[in-house]
Amino acid sequence: MRTLNYLLAFGCLCLLNIACQGQTPKKEVSEETAKPITGLIEDVLTQAEQDALTPTMVLTALEEGNKRFRSNDLTARNHSEMVRKSTLQQFPKAIVLSCVDSRVPVEDVFDRGIGDIFVARVAGNFVNEDILGSMEFATKVSGAKLVLVMGHEHCGAVKASIDQVELGNITPMLSKIWPAVVAVDYEGDRSSKNQGFVEKVCESNVRLTMENIRSQSPIMKELEAEGAIKIVGAVYNMATGKVELLP
Repeated sequence: MRTLNYLLAFGCLCLLNIACQGQTPKKEVSEETAKPITGLIEDVLTQAEQDALTPTMVLTALEEGNKRFRSNDLTARNHSEMVRKSTLQQFPKAIVLSCVDSRVPVEDVFDRGIGDIFVARVAGNFVNEDILGSMEFATKVSGAKLVLVMGHEHCGAVKASIDQVELGNITPMLSKIWPAVVAVDYEGDRSSKNQGFVEKVCESNVRLTMENIRSQSPIMKELEAEGAIKIVGAVYNMATGKVELLP
């Protein structure tokens, strides 16, 4: 009797094992896989679409993007998809020269996505050979329609240049901004403690940078003369987030 019961129990276990082997094991779903992909999927700008743009159209698009930034209405983007779409090509609309200041997130300031704009950054937003070469690549080679030089309020580099700070490699860097300090005709306190003077130097520095682009880059000067690009200047308002274009 015991032997019969043992054989029956063993047979049941074998049948159960066979039944389990026939089932497809469930795959574990990772938290990352389970998350739905949300956000606007923007098409990467094609060369034909870039060619159809004018410098004025691009400038208007940046102004509209800045309005969305100020109203906290940034475009919801699917960055993962945009990375994949822009892997093999890029036809950006503009190149923006900005200060390195961490409080000025350039792409967010203009509500731009991946592959939309070139961004060059250096403390004090001045140009040198490397940045001019980068701008020439962006415009002449890659077809960008706009060169935007953007300074900002309360710029530490501008203040340091006004006060003629000397410290390591910062010293020769600040010498690039000094001509903008000298160019400001101002009666009164010409120190970094005077915010009114700092603002004038900031604007002077943007204008001088635009002049240097035209005088030091025959390529971009010619592109501007042909109407293929615009070279414009602006100052970012740290309190409001507004980008004020210079007249």
